[in-house]
Amino acid sequence: MVKAHPAVHQVSKGKRCQTARRPFRENRPLHGMVLWLAVLWVLTAIGPRYPRDWLLENLLVFASCGLLALTYRRFAFSNLSYGLFTVFLSLHLVGAHYTYAEVPLGFWLQRALGLSRNHYDRIVHFAFGLLLAYPLRELLLRGGGLRRSWSYGMAVVTVAGLSAGYEVIEAVAAMLVEPQLGVAYLGTQGDMWDAQKDSLLAIVGAALAMLCVRFCPWKRFV
Repeated sequence: MVKAHPAVHQVSKGKRCQTARRPFRENRPLHGMVLWLAVLWVLTAIGPRYPRDWLLENLLVFASCGLLALTYRRFAFSNLSYGLFTVFLSLHLVGAHYTYAEVPLGFWLQRALGLSRNHYDRIVHFAFGLLLAYPLRELLLRGGGLRRSWSYGMAVVTVAGLSAGYEVIEAVAAMLVEPQLGVAYLGTQGDMWDAQKDSLLAIVGAALAMLCVRFCPWKRFV
C-alpha cells in the first residue's frame, strides 16, 4: 500500500482550513443565511404576542449571533454548521414571536394527531440536539483537538450539559419577572416535568445526529 507523503496531507489540511476560514465578504452562502435571519427577525419582531417575552427570548439570538460574528476570524465553522445554526435560530424566532406554547404549527399538530398539548417547544428542543450536535462536534474536533473516536459521545454530552444549563437559566429568568410573563416564557403548559422532558429530547436528537454522522457515507462532510 502506497502512503501519501506527509507534505501532501499538510497541503490538503491547509486548503481545508483556508476554505473554512475564508473572509466573510467572500462567503456567499453565509451572506444568504445572515440575510434570511435578518429578514425573519424583522418579520417576527412585528406584533409579537407578548412583547416582553419576545425580548427575553431574543436575548438568545443576540448572544448567539454576536458570539459567532466575533469569533469568525479566529474560528470559522463550516457552512454546513452555519446552515444548521440558521435552521435552529429560525425555529426559535418563530417560537419567540408567538411564545412556544402558542405557535400555530403546534396547534395544527395537536389537532391532527390528537395530542394533549402544543408540542412546538418539544420540536425545538429535539432540534437543538439534532441540529447543534454537528457544530459542537466540529468545535471539539478543530478547536479542542479531541480524538475523532471520542467526538461523537462528547458532542452528545455537551448538548446534554447545554440543555440542562439552559433550563436552569430559563427557570431563574422566569422567577425574576412577573408570574404571568414567567409562565409564557417557560411554556410548561402545566407539565411539572417539562424541563426534564425537554432535555431528554435534546439528548435524543443529538444522539440521532451523531449516529447519522458516524455512519454517513459522505465522509467529506464529517
